[in-house]
Amino acid sequence: MAAETRHTRGEITAIRRADGESRTLAATLPRLVLEARRIAANVIHGLHGRRRAGAGESFWQYRRFVSGEPSQSVDWRRSARDDHLYVREQEWEAAHTVWLWPDRSPSMAFASQKARDSKLERGLIVTFALAELLVGGGERVGIPGLMNPTASRSVIDKMAQAMLHDDADRASLPPSFVPSALAEIVVLSDFWAPIADIRCMLAGLSASGAHGTLVQIVDPAEESFPYSGRIEFVEPEGGSVITAGRAEKWTGDYVARVALHRDQIRAETNHLGWLFSTHTTSRSAAELLLFLHGGMMVNKGSARTATVKAGRSA
Repeated sequence: MAAETRHTRGEITAIRRADGESRTLAATLPRLVLEARRIAANVIHGLHGRRRAGAGESFWQYRRFVSGEPSQSVDWRRSARDDHLYVREQEWEAAHTVWLWPDRSPSMAFASQKARDSKLERGLIVTFALAELLVGGGERVGIPGLMNPTASRSVIDKMAQAMLHDDADRASLPPSFVPSALAEIVVLSDFWAPIADIRCMLAGLSASGAHGTLVQIVDPAEESFPYSGRIEFVEPEGGSVITAGRAEKWTGDYVARVALHRDQIRAETNHLGWLFSTHTTSRSAAELLLFLHGGMMVNKGSARTATVKAGRSA
């Protein structure tokens, strides 16, 4: 009970700290985007369309007039330059839904001396900043099982309050739910869960056709296992204890097991067309934010191309 209370208090502190830091990070992103535009051409700031025909103000393309359509849909200026009638199609700019899941389980509270933040703090900072950026671009953002999608400008406050009043168990992986086919899902976790659990999660979330990104957030010590001598390792969620007489002899096996676990996760995400990446808390939070936002733009670009090709072939 005492351990649970300490984790709850630590989580509240992390949420409040992440609230402030994420606002600063989100506010500086436009400058970062400009600096990164050369290497991330698909990262944009502001409203972006869906590259599908529908209600909107942005021009997308001309297409041939189809018999039976209302005559007022014809673009007479464009049609005057050809022997055919053309319709001016607008770009569909309906709001997109992005589900964000920051792992808040006890294992995320770990932080070594080389880390800038704990894994929990880093996940929250990036989640809040990404939410504010997405809402600013016209998207809706939600947290599975905790907060319904919203386009509110005070999205960070809503997310932080939802977490602070959440009395459910802190699960490592998002709960089972059915996102829409156009939804985007971002899961930030250390993913120290059995591969069977991760596989089950992915199968459920991808069943509707939604796309997603998994980011494994790890501490530098979890990456390199810099331990030697007699060390006692305590499992933060189960409470089990493992004692190593000479911890340095475990390094090779540990690194190999981590690599295998990541390969298994990557194989699952590749099969679904999802993204998988790792992030170490000794690196910049802005770096991860740019990766996630840029990755979403690339995915949308691919979806746009597929939609255009399908529309033309039809």
